Amino acid sequence: MEEVIVLYPSPGMGHLVSMVELGKLILTHHPSFTITVLIITAPFNTGSTAPYIDQVSTTTPSIKFHHLPTITQPLNPSSSYHDLAYELPRLNNPNLHQALQSISNTSMLKALVIDFFCTAAFDITALLKIPTYYFITGCASGLAVFLHLPTIDQNTTKSIKDLNTNLNIPGLPPIPSSDMPLPFLDRTTTAYASFKNTAIQMTKSKGIIVNTVEFLEARAVKAITDGLCIPNAPIPPIFCIGPLIPTNHQTVRYENGRYRTYYSRELCERYRCY
Repeated sequence: MEEVIVLYPSPGMGHLVSMVELGKLILTHHPSFTITVLIITAPFNTGSTAPYIDQVSTTTPSIKFHHLPTITQPLNPSSSYHDLAYELPRLNNPNLHQALQSISNTSMLKALVIDFFCTAAFDITALLKIPTYYFITGCASGLAVFLHLPTIDQNTTKSIKDLNTNLNIPGLPPIPSSDMPLPFLDRTTTAYASFKNTAIQMTKSKGIIVNTVEFLEARAVKAITDGLCIPNAPIPPIFCIGPLIPTNHQTVRYENGRYRTYYSRELCERYRCY
């Protein structure tokens, strides 16, 4: 029976590309696996993903893409980006359940790897008993801040924006409270609650995959693995697998009614003739 790992990115070109590069890395070490990427169909513009998906499907046949049906529930047009990013996966849980069940009926589903915005998937994977991992596309220092949010929340009744102090986050230099990520600043918002819940849910996963190099962020990685960032919960294994860089050195953008391909400046500099 075919062994499958399912990747579940949130909408948007950046999240999709990072997940696909993770899929390519997995195939490098386990070429017998098949990677299935679940695509959320967003009711708003998330960038032109179709040309990129077509390209990957052609060059890497072991990576397959499955588009989830478009949700019928209305979204609040005044919601912030972060609220929508969390709400879309939650509304897609019935579609996710159906897709994972269908894959399980014909293949050996080894694991689901989710974007942090896709935390709602835990309700489904717990039901289907599928091992679930988080993929953090950013650095370990950012993850340390993220995981420490529930602890900050427990230690004060104020919003972070009102603290006017330096925050001591394990593994990092002191951070001015005003420099914390925007969704963390106001504890009364839906986005704040969503991020805090995600940090808690991460401790229940089978592991956290981070797009970083351990020796470059040794302090932050050690603080996380030692359980200092979220001391009231067990920390799952941390896998530093970075840096993941798109192998084709190009991006696809939709401009003036047509798709255009741009090669990275790094690649252009490398091949410049003098």
